[in-house]
Parts: sequence; structure tokens; C-alpha cells
Amino acid sequence: TDDWDYNVGRGEWGWGNNELQYYHEGTKNCEVKDGRLIITAKEEPAGDAQYTSARILTKGKREFQFGRIDIRAKLPEGQGLWPALWMLGSNIDAVGWPSCGEIDIMELTGDKPGRVLGTAHWGDKVPSTYISKNYGIGTKKFSDEYHVFSINWEQNRIQWLVD
Repeated sequence: TDDWDYNVGRGEWGWGNNELQYYHEGTKNCEVKDGRLIITAKEEPAGDAQYTSARILTKGKREFQFGRIDIRAKLPEGQGLWPALWMLGSNIDAVGWPSCGEIDIMELTGDKPGRVLGTAHWGDKVPSTYISKNYGIGTKKFSDEYHVFSINWEQNRIQWLVD
């Protein structure tokens, strides 16, 4: 937790995409075990939500600009799940989204367990200007084993990589 904090709630304070879950802090849905960060979505009520999960952020603790960023993850599958590893510009509080920029290193829609998306968002109005590419692993699923999701981020170029 030296590297992250939690978003708590359902996005009532301007973050989130009208998700159906309530995000808890602490170890209820998020724990570090055997050197792995484990985030667990659960079907359980919390306020007016029927599901719970965790949403962590490095805002104010870690910033990245340019270079290679690798994240090793084993992803869930299932209708309605949408795990994502992404970065927002550190100036989001000053300029808002999408002006701050967003790089989605990996997003997986649970209904397509063998496909991930890599996306960059920018611009000065909603909806954002963006480019997005999808990547698959044939007949395998990203839930079968761990995979490395990477970006090579340069001044005028972002390259997305899987494994």
C-alpha cells in the first residue's frame, strides 16, 4: 500500500463508468498474497450495489512517462467483468478527462476471454479522441495462465505487447 490507495464507493465523485459494484478498501476484495496482488469481485450486496470489488490507484504515489511498462496478470472471465490496467495523466485534477490523457495497457471484456484491448485516449472533450487495438491468443483464454501485458511508450509512439 506504499504504492497505491483505494477508490471507495461507486464513482459518485466523478470517477467510474456506472459500474454495478461497490469498491471496498482494505483486504475484503484486495490482498497481497505470496507476492501477488489479488483483486476479487464478489456477488454480494453493498448499499444499492449487488457486487463488490476493489479499485486501486497510484495517484500521488507513482508516475510514469516514457519507457517500457510490464504488468503480469492472470485475468478473470465472465459476462460483465471488465478488468483493466490503465494510466491517467497526473494533471487530471487540473485539466480533467480526457485532456489529461489515458493509456489503457490492457482491458478485457469478460465475454471475450481470449481478447484484450490496448487504447490511448486524448482530446479536450467527451467523448475522447482515441485509438484502440485488440490482441488475441488464438483459442486460449487470458484466464488460463499468467500473461505479460506491456507498453513501449515513446515521445510520439505507443506500442502494445502481449507476452
